[in-house]
Parts: sequence; C-alpha cells; structure tokens
Amino acid sequence: MSDYLADVKKYDAGADAAVVDKIVKHLGIALRNRDSSLVATSDQKELDRVRDSWCIKKLGAEPQAAEAAIAKVAKAMAGDNTKERVTFYYLVAKELGELGSL
Repeated sequence: MSDYLADVKKYDAGADAAVVDKIVKHLGIALRNRDSSLVATSDQKELDRVRDSWCIKKLGAEPQAAEAAIAKVAKAMAGDNTKERVTFYYLVAKELGELGSL
C-alpha cells in the first residue's frame, strides 16, 4: 500500500491514503500481475477500458469528460515509463472531481 501511495504522491503531494486504499481494493487482482498493474497509454484499447470501466461505470462521468481527463493524466505522466494503474486511476478521479465519491 505504501508503494502505491508514494507513487501517487509524486503527482499529488496531498494524496489521501484512504482514497488510494479504496482504489487498490477496487483494482484487486489486477495489481498482482506486473503487466496489468500498469496503464499503457499508447494502447487505445487500454484507454477505452479505463474510460468505460473506471470513468463511466465507477465514477459516473460523461464520455467526453472521461476522455479529456484521461488525456490530461496521460500527458502529465508522459515522462514516467511505468504508469502505475493506481496512480493513473487516482489522478483521473481527481481530474473529474470524483475523489470524494470513492
């Protein structure tokens, strides 16, 4: 858990540990595999999955808002070769103003 929080804090120094923990629990088994614990922003199918499963289904975002948030987070994390899924999801939720709903 502390590794996930430390990674999120690289992008949001005031990250809420409880929110990060909820995202970790939501992702569950996906975090056990190194490949599925990362987000490949160069893969459109991957970004569509984040949009549909996380942004729209879990957070209740509109598709256009979800696309914009994902693009902004992908750009912010562009220098990071290993984009941790927990961090990516946290930043997307923050961008959408939905951290409180988690």
